[in-house]
Amino acid sequence: MQVQINGETRELNHNQIVLAELVRELALVPQRIAVEVNKQIVRRADWEQTSINEGDRIEIVHFVGGGSDHASRTISRQEVLRDLFELVFG
Repeated sequence: MQVQINGETRELNHNQIVLAELVRELALVPQRIAVEVNKQIVRRADWEQTSINEGDRIEIVHFVGGGSDHASRTISRQEVLRDLFELVFG
């Protein structure tokens, strides 16, 4: 089955898979990502029931910490992302 993950075409070795399985296969930390399937945000509580189908477009956003030369801007963006993450995934 072919899907797009973050704009990249991927071949999955499954006829059927749910989002939670895909996240595990990709070795992602569920608490640090948000996932959108076909432009719809999927709540983590729904990952086990969300089937991935041929041609689906999956976007995965990773929430990371850390600093940079633009530390004050990074912290501000981090806070906004954390708040958004909490709002979406409770």
